[in-house]
Amino acid sequence: MRTRDIKIFFATDIHGSDRCFRKFVNAGKFYGADVLIMGGDITGKMLVPIVETAGGRYRSHVFGRDREVDVEQLPALRKLIADAGFYAYDTTPDEIAEFRERPELVEETFRKRMHATLTAWMALAEDRLEGTGIMCLLAPGNDDPFFVDDVLRSSTMLINPEGQLVDLPGGFTMISVGYSNPTPWASPRELPEDQLAERIVREAAKVPDTGKAIFNLHVPPKDTPIDQAMALDEEFRPVLKSGSPVITGVGSQAVRDAMATYQPLLGLHGHIHESRGEASIGRSRSINPGSEYSEGVLRGALITLSTKKGVRGYQLVAG
Repeated sequence: MRTRDIKIFFATDIHGSDRCFRKFVNAGKFYGADVLIMGGDITGKMLVPIVETAGGRYRSHVFGRDREVDVEQLPALRKLIADAGFYAYDTTPDEIAEFRERPELVEETFRKRMHATLTAWMALAEDRLEGTGIMCLLAPGNDDPFFVDDVLRSSTMLINPEGQLVDLPGGFTMISVGYSNPTPWASPRELPEDQLAERIVREAAKVPDTGKAIFNLHVPPKDTPIDQAMALDEEFRPVLKSGSPVITGVGSQAVRDAMATYQPLLGLHGHIHESRGEASIGRSRSINPGSEYSEGVLRGALITLSTKKGVRGYQLVAG
């Protein structure tokens, strides 16, 4: 089988940002990438109501302040909300009152908006990438609800890599585990370290040659330059020492052990938005491109893999 060098664009943790997803889809052509990989935490975290008021005005609470617009300004308000990673939802005062009485209706509406947005994104990606030869993988992360898996698997063109070995161009392979070790936020996909380790071992067993494998493990390896974040107390407040926040490694020991044991060619990680950079564990190189989704900035890593030299090089990019 003839092999060749390939170029990968990797991004992660866009958390519902419409602007970031559109940039991700366009990154293949822009950077000349053969493969696009979204590493997880694709969906947003909040429904933002836009309430119709008397006189044809519309009111919403965005970025900590109230905004009121007329009908001509409504599309711009929706875009502002969507680009920041929220789900804009047009509603009425009567429906807001019903939401207060029936919290389960809020969750149902949130889920529907999430599903609709993700479906629209996938249609956009299929349209933009059709005929380009660019491979696109969309993986769930710890913040993504489980129904997202089925949505991501509904495409005949886009690939949900979770739980399967994916053959990449150039003879490389990739496994994916979107689960995390426990976090203060009790997100949908969290496991104790021993169970996370078992899941990674199960996926790693599928790899024919770890020297040509990519481990797309959403959480970075513990106590490395790419897992550093502020320590939080039980009330989610920063832990302070001598007046300054305590910075600590919040990544996964199971991930670190897996990288050390299997020595894959490359580790792709996210989860810790502020820890952009790289880490080396033995011969393996791990990369976290970071995330600045709330500002509409797509942070990514452009990686060139050589069939002879492994990771030929990489560049952290943003735009």
